[in-house]
Amino acid sequence: MKKVLFLEWESYGNQYIKTELRSLGYELVSFLFSNHKEDTRKSEELAMKIASKILETSPAFVFSFNYFPVAAIACKACRIPYLSWTYDSPFIQIYSKTIEYETNYAFVFDRSEYERLCRFAPERVYYLPMAAPVELYDQMEPDAGRQKKYAADIAMVGSMYTEPKHRIFKAIAQADDYTKGYLEALIQAQKGLYGCSILEEALTEDIMARIRKVCPIVAGGDGFETAEWSFASYYLARRVTALERREALEALSRQYDVALYTPEATPKLPKVRNLGTVDYYKEAPYAMKTAKINLNITLRSIVSGIPLRAMDIMGCGGFLLTNYQADFLEYFVPEKDYVYYEDLTDLVEKAGYYLAHEEERMAIARSGYQKVKEQHTYHERVRQMLMIAGLL
Repeated sequence: MKKVLFLEWESYGNQYIKTELRSLGYELVSFLFSNHKEDTRKSEELAMKIASKILETSPAFVFSFNYFPVAAIACKACRIPYLSWTYDSPFIQIYSKTIEYETNYAFVFDRSEYERLCRFAPERVYYLPMAAPVELYDQMEPDAGRQKKYAADIAMVGSMYTEPKHRIFKAIAQADDYTKGYLEALIQAQKGLYGCSILEEALTEDIMARIRKVCPIVAGGDGFETAEWSFASYYLARRVTALERREALEALSRQYDVALYTPEATPKLPKVRNLGTVDYYKEAPYAMKTAKINLNITLRSIVSGIPLRAMDIMGCGGFLLTNYQADFLEYFVPEKDYVYYEDLTDLVEKAGYYLAHEEERMAIARSGYQKVKEQHTYHERVRQMLMIAGLL
């Protein structure tokens, strides 16, 4: 039987990929590691352990969610294909220069990032949108108790990006007034733009020099990422998203019943029902199925891609109302499969319209569900990856 070495960490979707690989006749060999405790970019020890496991088990290929340079190093040494599917954004490790190795098949879900990475490794990077486990979601019909628990006009599952754990937020607070004013103006400008990012390009040499006085951001030296990209992706994009999500939820909650599932406290949103965390596997699908409208406000480091949350909403048969993301237009039809808004006013108006027009709302939800079921499942994605890698 053919084997797959599955590099397993606490990622979303492990079981979905395993199920599909087994259905294709592969035996799964797991290599467990912690992406938080291990240096998955530079650890020679971890690379050696992976290489030893490859030599011990002789798999047809190695797979991981997200791209890890140590795995690429091990696979190159053993001359075996390394398939990765990166769903985190930003994910700085995929900019490692190891991405150029000929044994790599690195899949990313954001076409904008795919095009950027193609500048460095055009034959090693592939565009592959996310997926939804529709067959599993079909089995998760909310009973009366869950319908009552999760009932809402509008619901959103996701972070508010206000957690104090982001140390960079505290550091930038110590910057000089000019720098803080410049960054605030840049954040506000980006907040009004969808479908493109101006954040990295607007970080001039002078501004970066000022930022470094309070926050020593430098390029790693072993990758293609720049200090400007890192700051734009890990700080500015989060700040834009935090403001967008707060403003959107505040505006919607003035008129409608809004439920939010997030680990963070939201004292500035008194009319929003903050219901805390919800288990993404066990309970979030019920919430998505029960809410009349499911809101997606994309993290701004995802420039054009379809977020995993959006695929899951449609895969659950939920009605999706999202900000504009260009990749949707490659696969879905606006106002037939999903609805996007252009600004805050448009968001509030469209939420009101579709809450008042139930039959139209439900028809759109059904159409989006059917399209995901037919074209965007893990079964389909695994086959696509294997075909591209010449393994199917």
